[in-house]
Amino acid sequence: MKVLVTTTTSSKLNPVSFSFIGFYILAFLFFAANAALTIILPLRSEAAGFNQAEIGLMMGSYMFTCMLLRPFAAQLLGKHGPLRVMRWLLILHAGTLLLFIVSDADMYLWLRALQGVATAFFSMTMQAGIVERLEDKDRAQGLSMYTLFTMVPSLIIPILAVQIWQNASELAFTLLLMGLAILPLLMGYKVDLPQSTVQNKTYTLGDMLRSFSGIWRSTPLLVSSVVMLFASCVFGATATFLPLYMVSTGAASAGLFLTIQGLVVILCRFLLRKKIPSDGSWNTWLMAGLMLSAALGTLLLSLMGSIGPVVYVAAVFSGFALALLYPTLTTYLSFVLPADSRYVLMGIFMSSYDLGFSLGGLAMGVVVQISSYSVMFHVCTLLSVAALIVIILGRQQMQGRPGTSPIQ
Repeated sequence: MKVLVTTTTSSKLNPVSFSFIGFYILAFLFFAANAALTIILPLRSEAAGFNQAEIGLMMGSYMFTCMLLRPFAAQLLGKHGPLRVMRWLLILHAGTLLLFIVSDADMYLWLRALQGVATAFFSMTMQAGIVERLEDKDRAQGLSMYTLFTMVPSLIIPILAVQIWQNASELAFTLLLMGLAILPLLMGYKVDLPQSTVQNKTYTLGDMLRSFSGIWRSTPLLVSSVVMLFASCVFGATATFLPLYMVSTGAASAGLFLTIQGLVVILCRFLLRKKIPSDGSWNTWLMAGLMLSAALGTLLLSLMGSIGPVVYVAAVFSGFALALLYPTLTTYLSFVLPADSRYVLMGIFMSSYDLGFSLGGLAMGVVVQISSYSVMFHVCTLLSVAALIVIILGRQQMQGRPGTSPIQ
């Protein structure tokens, strides 16, 4: 198969330029919809008579669909370019949100899956645009700022969503979703995305399967995916069960804990954005430190019954790991993976995040049922330690020149 490699003629941009501020605002608006629906949909479903298993399946379909479609999204991205893909996915996103307004709870499962489709394409398109539009030295800053703005809605929108639910205001719900459907669509048509990428080629099904098998032949991709899988399982379990754990014990406030964690994430991603390696180098001790921080966070949570308010320190440790792990790994892979298959392989890596986050709710839910929340957080601590061991054992193979990941 012939590979057509093109280079965009557009000039490189600054990660804090006006064009990139538009990127970040678009990311905020897009993920604000999920932040609102994550609160409202379970409440509406429970009121409609759904049980917890059905609600979990409905909510989990979002990340599961993301996991399945990220590599396919990367395929279309290489074929059609970021700008055209962005326009398609924002139409799908807007249509899905409008359907939420007129649909009852029986349709939420399928609409969440559609929302997951749009999110898979959105995240791949935005990150491809950042890689293509920024100088190599600025890539880590851009990815860190992008992930920062995807997190900000989780601090602001849930409060609004709770107020809408408590007031039983259908009008407010309708206006919120209409605004979050239309505004990203308007911004997306003006965002400064490239029309093509260096991976400007068409993939067959065989090419896709070979790309999946490539994870076993590329140490950087394999190690990064395993570490992300373990870490996101921890993050997913914490996000799913922390509120229930704290309500059941009454030892701490879940709202205060999540607020502290969110503030740490935002501050770290902004203040430390220039510290993330942006040259394809692998910093073993930075990565090990992040997993150690995650382990300390869940260890403190497992001891909440005996340490009391000290548990809020866990929010700092967990927030630090959550803030830097994903942008650091994504930036590293954007350099070391081969340019002609970069986005499909990065899609596989991002699928490991989606899978881990989903397993954090599903698998750790079983652990809670047969033991306790405290034991579950001990298991999460062991997962973080396992990821730390993988990082240390693979440190020699993780070094390499950008774009030369050994995938045959």
